[in-house]
Amino acid sequence: MTNLSKLLRTGVAVLAIAAAAGAAPRAAHAQVDVPLIESGSSLLYPLFNAWVGSYTASNPSADITTTSTGSGAGIAQAIKGLIQIGASDAYLSDTIVKKNPTMLSIPLAISSQAINYNLPGVGALNLSGPILAGIYEGKITQWNDPAIAAANPGVALPAHVIVPIHRLDGSGDTFIFTQYLSASDAGWASTLKFGTAVSWPAIAGEVGAKGNSGMLSALGNNPYGIAYIGISFADKVKSAGLGQAALLNKSGQYVLPTVENISAAAQSVATTTPADERVSMIFAEGPTAYPIVNYEYAIVDSHQPAPAIAEAIRDFLKWSVTEGNASSFLNPVHFLPLPPAVQALSLTQINNIQ
Repeated sequence: MTNLSKLLRTGVAVLAIAAAAGAAPRAAHAQVDVPLIESGSSLLYPLFNAWVGSYTASNPSADITTTSTGSGAGIAQAIKGLIQIGASDAYLSDTIVKKNPTMLSIPLAISSQAINYNLPGVGALNLSGPILAGIYEGKITQWNDPAIAAANPGVALPAHVIVPIHRLDGSGDTFIFTQYLSASDAGWASTLKFGTAVSWPAIAGEVGAKGNSGMLSALGNNPYGIAYIGISFADKVKSAGLGQAALLNKSGQYVLPTVENISAAAQSVATTTPADERVSMIFAEGPTAYPIVNYEYAIVDSHQPAPAIAEAIRDFLKWSVTEGNASSFLNPVHFLPLPPAVQALSLTQINNIQ
C-alpha cells in the first residue's frame, strides 16, 4: 500500500471520529484525539514538517501527518474531504470556488520561486518573462540566442541547445510560473494560459519531473538545463552548484529572490489583499520587487464534519500564522512572515472553520 493510500485510510478514520465526536457534548471535544492530514505542495512540505514537529512537541495529543503530493493533489483531496489541509502555492480559482463555495484559501507565509539553470562556465545570468516564455514554447532553443545575449552583455553564452524542465504533476509551482509567463507574454496568455497543469508545447529534449525535488534532480542531471524551483530548495540548489537567474521586474530592473526583494513585493500587495486572500503577487510594484512571489496557502473546507475536527484545524493553523511565522521556522526555507494586515485576514478566515 502506498503512503498516500494509508493516509487516505486515515482520512476515513477521521470521519469515523467525527461521527463519534459529533454526538458528544461540546465539552468532550477537547478529549478526542483527532488525526489531521496535510498533503500537497512540495514547496511547503519542508516548512510543514518543521511546524508539525514543533507544534506536536508542545501539544502531545496532536496527531498531524504531512506528505508531499503536489499542490494539485492537495487541492483535490481537500475538496473531496479526504484530507483536512491541502497545501498549495496556488489559491483556488474562481471556477473551483463557484463549485465549492465552502472552500477557503488561507495564506500561511510568503514564498517565491527561483529560475535555476545548469550552465557550465556561466555564473550570473539575467532572464526575463518573454525569454522564458520563448524557451518553454520552443521559440528560443539556444543559450546564445540574441534575446538572451541582449540581456547579458559581455557574458560568453554557449552555442548549446537549452533543455527546458517542467513539472509533470499538478503543481502550485507550475501555477505561479505560468502566471508569470502569462503576465509577461501576450502570446502565452492567449494560448497556454496558467494553472496547476498546462499543456506544455512539445520540445525536443525537454524533461518532465515530479515535485521540487524531482526538478532539482533533473536539473542537476541535465547540463544546459533550465527549471523553475521553489525557494525552499534554494540551499540544495546552491549545494548542487546550480545557478539562480536575476529576473526582469515590473520596474525594468534585474533582481534576485533575496529577502529584501521578496519583502518589497509582499509589502506592495499586503494592503490590497482581499478578504478571501486570493490574489496574485506576480509583478508586484516597486523598484526592487522580485517578480515571482506568492502566498503559500492552506486549502481548507470551512464546513467540517464535526466540531472536534474544526477545532483541531483552527488551533494548528492559528499557531502556524502566529508562532509558526517566527524566523526560526521561515529562514531555513527562505520564506517570509505574513505582514500584520494579511495575518489578520488569515486569522479571520481560520475562525470561520466550523
